[in-house]
Amino acid sequence: MYFEAKEMIDEYLSRILNVPRFVKRGIALAVDMCLCTVTVWLAFGLRIDEWGLLYGIQWLTVPASIVIAIPIFIRFGMYRAIFRFIGVEAFFSIVKAVGLYGLIYATIFTVISIPGIPRTVGVLQPLLMLIAMGLSRLLVRYFLREAGQRGFRDQRSNVLIYGAGTIGRQLTSALANAGQQRVVGFLDDDKSLHRSVISGVKVYDPGDLSSLVASYNVRTVLLALPAMKQSRRKEIIESLRGKRVAVRVVPNVSEIAQGRLVAEAFQELDVNDLLGREPVEPDEGLLQDNIKGKTVLVTGAGGSIGSELCRQILAVGPERLLLIEQSEFALYAVHSELTRNSPDLADRVIPLLASVRDGQRMREILSSWPVDTIYHAAAYKHVPLVEHNPIEGVRNNVLGTKTLAKAAIEHGVKRFVLISTDKAVRPTNIMGASKRLAEMVLQALAETCDTTVFCMVRFGNVLGSSGSVVPLFREQVKAGGPVTITHPEITRFFMTIPEASQLVIQAGAMAGGGDVFVLDMGQPIKIIDLARRVVELAGFTVRDQTHPDGDIEFFISGLRPAEKLYEELLIGDNPSPSDHPLIMRAHEDFLKWEGLEGQLKQLIAVMDAGDVSSMKDVLSSLISGYQPSAEIVDFIAMRKAEG
Repeated sequence: MYFEAKEMIDEYLSRILNVPRFVKRGIALAVDMCLCTVTVWLAFGLRIDEWGLLYGIQWLTVPASIVIAIPIFIRFGMYRAIFRFIGVEAFFSIVKAVGLYGLIYATIFTVISIPGIPRTVGVLQPLLMLIAMGLSRLLVRYFLREAGQRGFRDQRSNVLIYGAGTIGRQLTSALANAGQQRVVGFLDDDKSLHRSVISGVKVYDPGDLSSLVASYNVRTVLLALPAMKQSRRKEIIESLRGKRVAVRVVPNVSEIAQGRLVAEAFQELDVNDLLGREPVEPDEGLLQDNIKGKTVLVTGAGGSIGSELCRQILAVGPERLLLIEQSEFALYAVHSELTRNSPDLADRVIPLLASVRDGQRMREILSSWPVDTIYHAAAYKHVPLVEHNPIEGVRNNVLGTKTLAKAAIEHGVKRFVLISTDKAVRPTNIMGASKRLAEMVLQALAETCDTTVFCMVRFGNVLGSSGSVVPLFREQVKAGGPVTITHPEITRFFMTIPEASQLVIQAGAMAGGGDVFVLDMGQPIKIIDLARRVVELAGFTVRDQTHPDGDIEFFISGLRPAEKLYEELLIGDNPSPSDHPLIMRAHEDFLKWEGLEGQLKQLIAVMDAGDVSSMKDVLSSLISGYQPSAEIVDFIAMRKAEG
């Protein structure tokens, strides 16, 4: 009988939760009108020591209470709050609203006084009203929140919060409201807080994590460390690896302050945390040199690097920013993002559908705006795809660069910065060879041109970009594995997209003409080690021969066509420093324009003929250290061979 009644009550409360918002406000207003009536009756009963119906002039106190109270309560926002989420601030509002109401009510019935109505009623009734309103909100908050949480309480996961500061305490309250996760403790470095209780939650030594995970079945650790130094943050994250807990970052403060959180609001670790290296603060002077107050053009503006370049450029304050992109959707997305919150930018951020291979379109654009600086990020960069479509890769990456560079010279562009790659160094694949040849085109043109300063910036993989391994690893971990790795010894240089973009801008500002800049990307990272970090910080363990009971297995798929085990940033061994600690100047050999131009014509001829083998031969004769794979995996060539 008890359980049947409980289920019936839960069902009714759940129905109330699903009632439209305006109906709930109407119900709250009607309840407060009833409270006005009941508290007036109680005030008379307490005063005259007799419980009976009001009569005569006494009835005047009821409509007077309603007429005074309801407008004041509306003005103080008493019906905008969501009752099951109200907190201390809402109760302060009740005190202020009832206080104002009581002042007016007491002035009428106590100070001025009306014959037949005891003066003490003007004081007693507001006090009773305050108690009644406070209790009504508390009861509603308790029962509705309980009903909202009861359905999934048994499925709540236990979490620990690292950081018992202000954000951690607010987070505890927000999670209590949300009900999906239960905070079983704080972890904090401050030894004086250990074993104390804050907001009803005990504070533990971070060294106790392993035992806490086992004792409380903890699934997640939430980092509430907004002001923590990056070095200490990395130490903490490293200490959480292998503990079978997922590490998540708390959302922004405004979301916590609203008191409503869901598990999906917690963010995965930033790629900086996975990288394990300190980003260097940019030189503001170098950032501004080629951008502030100038007209800047970015090709490939919808790509990972291109879009981040646009964000960094816009933050500096250009006169105008031209976005060049051949993908309509990518152009729409980046333009919408850049102008969404600043309608005044509509005339300064210009989206232009175009391919850099279209010389007429490039000249048309450059003749319409006096462009000062070009950042050329448009390129086909996915190694296997370019290997399977080699002629298109070379046309876009080499001839597109040549076409744009020639147009830039013709229209007096002051500075041209090419985004290059570490795969251009002693390349084994078409993508890397095409980027090295694009560099050589600019080096040759720089020697013949005094009006446009050409330079190129070479760096490795950027974490979080389209096609990057980290998003792929995360998706594979969410699916339960396996995590695919091409080779256990494969290494790559890594950098975050914002850091790489800032360094590109700064390097471009230091160019004198024909410079090849190389970004110091630290030590190369084994891909398998990066994958292990992703797995362990997601709360899982790696399953291998030494740990057969692990959660996620690694699958070694083998190197892809023309893929290298190791990447390099320099062809030679004689880099020189620049004005920035993370940017070096490389001294790379190149062909003069007179010789290169003829070779490019030969390259175009074999590409027009669809001869991939001859194209590779031309590239080999042009590019120092290029060692192409003998195997041709061009889809078109393979199809023709079949037929």
